[in-house]
Amino acid sequence: MSRVPARLVEGWEQGFAPVPSRLLDVAAGGYLGLLRAREWMYARGVLRARALPCPVVSVGNLTVGGTGKTPAVMLAARTLQSLGHRPAVASRGYGRRSRGVQVVSDPGGIRLEPEEAGDEPFLLARRLPGVPVVVGGNRYEAGRAAVERFGSTALVLDDGFQHRTVAKNLEIVMARARRPWGNGRLLPGGPLREPLDALARADLVVASGARGPQDVAEIAAAVARRAPRVPLVAAAYVPTECWEVPSMRTVTLTTLRESRPLAFAGIAAPDEFRRTLEDAGVAPAGLVEFPDHHWYTPDDLAGLDRRAAAAGAGALITTEKDWTRLRRLPPPRPLYVLGVDLVLVGGEREWDAAFDRACWTP
Repeated sequence: MSRVPARLVEGWEQGFAPVPSRLLDVAAGGYLGLLRAREWMYARGVLRARALPCPVVSVGNLTVGGTGKTPAVMLAARTLQSLGHRPAVASRGYGRRSRGVQVVSDPGGIRLEPEEAGDEPFLLARRLPGVPVVVGGNRYEAGRAAVERFGSTALVLDDGFQHRTVAKNLEIVMARARRPWGNGRLLPGGPLREPLDALARADLVVASGARGPQDVAEIAAAVARRAPRVPLVAAAYVPTECWEVPSMRTVTLTTLRESRPLAFAGIAAPDEFRRTLEDAGVAPAGLVEFPDHHWYTPDDLAGLDRRAAAAGAGALITTEKDWTRLRRLPPPRPLYVLGVDLVLVGGEREWDAAFDRACWTP
């Protein structure tokens, strides 16, 4: 979403004035026509998905913006490992400078820097040691490379719900627990990539950022109406590690609370970062939002330092994904990085059963 104007994102969440709303509806109608034409071609075999010689788990969403796909990919890969698989991850590698199919990491370690891999694949490579991460615009070729070069016995497809060229054994759709569909309209008038009826293609729907099973009412209503046979799972963001840049020294939650840090994030849903800090008992001095996938400059950090001083903050804190895009810059004051995992808080049995059904043991 780094190239999406802020006014458009605000309209997706809160709605537009009547005149731009009507114009965007016309464009959305054309987009819907393209979606229906593609669906018609897949239904009649004009377009076909190609199968890889291993189970494929897709993690995607229905909306533009952050729904927790990256931590969900990590959870899916670890679940596959618990079933005895040797998983790999295939991703497009949004924003990377490299071209074609590239190996970000293999069982021996990380092979590409974030600029060449993309920030999310680099993060996946760091958090999933030993798991091959391959990027490529052609997800089938990326998956085939993982199987042929590393002997992977299962593949996790990052951001794969709209990627119909690869046959999938398990389709996981992520949605934010709060305001999951924004204004509920299709692109460009809203954040929806597809109509909500597409939920029926899913095998699991995961409500991310939920504080418990009771925190998923809007998603539950949509699933009950559009995809009544699809299980709904609730998941929360839980801090797993925090360190100081550049020493990588571990920082305790007590230190975070006492420093009252100024938070900043260049992710699609930065307010989820604030909520995660608050749920951990850390009250940030404020939250500075940058565009999604923003690559930081020395001027950005200098500006954050001034805002931290004005707010009386003793430190800065950001997400692990943001750290991949500023890791070479010297911080102007203590800078902490918070890593999180996605933890199931409702529907654990449904999650496990879906993997058992879809992913045979090698």
